[in-house]
Amino acid sequence: MLYYLFGLIEKAYHPPGFGLAQYITFRAAAAAVTALVIAFWLGPKIIKILNEKHIGEAAKTDAPKTHLSKAGTPTMGGLIVLASVLIPTVLWGNLENTYIILIVFVTAALGVVGFLDDFLKVVKKKPKGLIGTYKIVGQVLVGIVVGGIIYFYPHWIDPDLWRINSSTTVPFFKNLEFDFGYFYIPMVILVITATSNSVNLTDGLDGLAIGLVGIVAVTLAVISYISGNAVVSEYLTIPFLRGNGELAVYCTALAGAALGFLWFNAYPAQVFMGDTGSLALGGAIGALCVLLKKELLLPTLGGVFLAEAGSVIVQRAYFKYTKRRYGSGRRLFRMAPLHHHFEMLGWPEPKVVVRFYIVAIVMMIVSLATFKVR
Repeated sequence: MLYYLFGLIEKAYHPPGFGLAQYITFRAAAAAVTALVIAFWLGPKIIKILNEKHIGEAAKTDAPKTHLSKAGTPTMGGLIVLASVLIPTVLWGNLENTYIILIVFVTAALGVVGFLDDFLKVVKKKPKGLIGTYKIVGQVLVGIVVGGIIYFYPHWIDPDLWRINSSTTVPFFKNLEFDFGYFYIPMVILVITATSNSVNLTDGLDGLAIGLVGIVAVTLAVISYISGNAVVSEYLTIPFLRGNGELAVYCTALAGAALGFLWFNAYPAQVFMGDTGSLALGGAIGALCVLLKKELLLPTLGGVFLAEAGSVIVQRAYFKYTKRRYGSGRRLFRMAPLHHHFEMLGWPEPKVVVRFYIVAIVMMIVSLATFKVR
């Protein structure tokens, strides 16, 4: 909205400085600052309301005993993050850009799914919240919409694209692309569903998930700007995606929102994201990788999320296997997800979080290095 307002004022009156709104770099920076301000302003208000309504986290029996003291901490704080992401994107983004429309849709839709889950758990006191099948259905439907538009209506994204664009770039290779063909839409569904649930599983320590999301968001902001810049993308020999740079505005808003929420979510947390935030932000990361055609970069870019989800899958599979073979289930990890394993080894919670941040930053550097190492 401000993007259009500044443009109209600049065109009509030519005041100095208003032309800056036409530059993605300026709007991306403005979106990050706006998101941070909204998070700082909205955070205390939302936390106060959640406390007054007694909307708090229930005691978790599937976590280390040290987490029992967290019972009652306000949850559904994802509302702070969602508002801090979506409002700056609407204010500073080009709302005629299909990339922006799609990523706003993914964030809002999965935010609704997560909100319903939290609402049923903490307000309606249903321990399991939204039935897992319904959550998966919501994630799948979002994936179908995103994949279907890219696959069947590529000209909505770029008027020059009238053919099916189901390929993606391969990290570390200069001119190699992988075509998903008829499996493109299932791939999109898998990516969005997997990342949404992975971030949800990672959200188990104060400041862990939101900090990792912020690191990934900064990386994706750089990637989107490069992909949408004809000169830079040609220099780095990666596909130029017209209009893709607009996603940098969303990514920096996400980074600013993550930083703002971390202020309240850092140890000891004043508020938790809940599924309202984790499902939406995870799905958004997956959707960004799809829109940027960097799906195969996810194992590197989201390496920590992958390890967290993988630890749960491996733990369950190994337990079932050993129970079937030996009569009693055994565990590879002391507790899953992975962050709980390190807690059980005696690591203090802040140490686990900071070390996971360090790993994520290293993965960020490796991900960005793939642009040059081709």
